[in-house]
Amino acid sequence: MSLPAAQPSRRSDVEPFHVMEVLAAAAERQRTHGDVISLCAGQPSTGAPRAAREAAAAAIEADALGYTETVGIRPLREAIAAYHRDLGVDDVSADDVIVTTGSSGAFTLLFLAAFDGGDEVWMTRPGYPAYRNTLRALGTSVVELACGAEVRYQPTVAMLEAERVARGAAPKGLVVASPANPTGTIIDADELAAIARWCDAHGVLLVSDEIYHGISFGRATSSAWQTSRQGAVIGSVSKFFSMTGWRVGWMLVPAHLRRRVAILASNLTICPPAVSQHAALAALGEAARGELEEHVETYRRNRELVQRRLPEIGVTTYAPPDGAFYAWCDVAHLTDDSARWCADVLAATGVAITPGIDFDPVDGHRFMRMSLAVASDELDEAFDRMVRFVGSSS
Repeated sequence: MSLPAAQPSRRSDVEPFHVMEVLAAAAERQRTHGDVISLCAGQPSTGAPRAAREAAAAAIEADALGYTETVGIRPLREAIAAYHRDLGVDDVSADDVIVTTGSSGAFTLLFLAAFDGGDEVWMTRPGYPAYRNTLRALGTSVVELACGAEVRYQPTVAMLEAERVARGAAPKGLVVASPANPTGTIIDADELAAIARWCDAHGVLLVSDEIYHGISFGRATSSAWQTSRQGAVIGSVSKFFSMTGWRVGWMLVPAHLRRRVAILASNLTICPPAVSQHAALAALGEAARGELEEHVETYRRNRELVQRRLPEIGVTTYAPPDGAFYAWCDVAHLTDDSARWCADVLAATGVAITPGIDFDPVDGHRFMRMSLAVASDELDEAFDRMVRFVGSSS
């Protein structure tokens, strides 16, 4: 008599990343109709900068493709340290940097190194769903702090202290993002510094997601490491550097966690992709800067276009798009089920947008996220189609 097959683990029972389902539906629509304008993916529509592609080709030609140091090649770590110094974080060295397989790899390694099963970790709602899902898969207790328009969809020290008092204890960790996905909002420098000091005072590991640094529009970004080195900063070449599929991220790691993270990385991933590290090194160089700044100018124009045209579909409430490349929009006047509504928009118009349920499991049914990281003429055409759709549905 054969034994029953092993059943899925309880830890694997996490919510799906719904945007991937939207992407699959958009791909099928493109196959059958060929008319899709995708505003759903959290990635630039542009490719890696030329300097990065040339460096990758050179690495392939030189056969520099074997295992690297687990924490990343030294020149890349030095370049990342210099990048953060240029952004105002003094005295960062290559030894502070661990290169990872995308920022997703950084979060997983950090969460494993810092938190045990049952530890409480706080994050914002709305927020990036992979924080929540990864933390829950690792057995932590996730508390989502409701951050609405009154606080610009970002946490404040007053909110954190009130939550600590109400719960009787501080958490083991706090995850923040600035600029944030899905809202694009930025935490003011003074507030982020105050949050870092609050975390230090209460023994909380601050995890600061800074992967959208470089993409901001008039409101300055700051880093948690400008105030304290007790937390961790996450970075990536995916967003500003337009290299999502190359899978290179990094973290600035506090000294007390550095060896634990490195040991975990050596066991779980061995090293980040070698060819991608050489490409990332080139992307961080001066040769790529002009090309990347042009992308930001496109996002700036698209931000203005979106703000001008959202009222044409009746959207008057949305998060202030300080940075990143998203518009987080309240569509409650159009639907009480944004997942269904976004599916209807795709079916009727070929425009793919993301429902809010990924980012806010409580109120996301009345929100959508729209990506601005496309060509401006495509974005304009997408609005033309949505205006017609909303008009025909009213």
